[in-house]
Amino acid sequence: MILDKSKLIIGVAGGIGAGKTTVATILEDLGAVVIDSDKIARERLSSPEVVSLLRRWWGESICHPDGTVDRGRVAEIIFRDPSERSRLAAVIHPHVARRRRELLAVYGSDPAVRAIVIDSPLLFEAGLDEMCDLIVFVHAARAVRQARVKADRGWSEEEFARREKLQKPLDMKRQRADYIVVSNSELKELRRQVERLFSRVLHEAHRTR
Repeated sequence: MILDKSKLIIGVAGGIGAGKTTVATILEDLGAVVIDSDKIARERLSSPEVVSLLRRWWGESICHPDGTVDRGRVAEIIFRDPSERSRLAAVIHPHVARRRRELLAVYGSDPAVRAIVIDSPLLFEAGLDEMCDLIVFVHAARAVRQARVKADRGWSEEEFARREKLQKPLDMKRQRADYIVVSNSELKELRRQVERLFSRVLHEAHRTR
C-alpha cells in the first residue's frame, strides 16, 4: 500500500454513545476524510453473498420481508453467543480491513485531503491505533451515553452494559489517547473543541514533517 505519510491519520476512540461519529463528521467538515468501519461492515452485511450465507446459518427469519438483513436480529444472535459473533467476524472483518487499506491508499495520494480519520468502535481492540499518528478520545458521562443509546437505538441499561463489557476499558483508551474532547453538552461546544484541536494538530504536523 502506497501512503503519503504527510497525511495525518487520526483515530477516534471513546465509549458507546460518546459521540465518536459526531466528532468524525466535524473533522470531515473541516477537510478530513473519514474511513467509517461500521459503514463498511454494514455494506458487507448487505451484500448478496453474505445475505445468502446468513440465511443458511440462521434461517429466513434473519431477513425482513423485503429480503434485507434484520441487523437487530443479527445483533441479538451474535451478542448472545460468542461463537456466532466470531463466525460472523471471520466473514466481515477481513473485508473491512481490505477496504480500509484501499481507502488509505486512495486518500493518502489525494492532495485535497487534509487528514484521514479512522472511525472504528474497535480501534484499540483491532490494533488500528498502531496505524494512527494520534488518537482523540471522546469523553461523555456514562449517564449521557446511556441516555443517547436508549433514545437512538432503544437499548436497555442491561444491553448497554453488556455491549460495553465486550470492549476494552475506557480508562485504558483514555490513557492511550493523545487528546480528549468532551461531548457532554451541546453540539456547538463540541464543534469548537474539535476545530481548535484540528487546527493545532495540523499546525504541529506541518511543522514537523
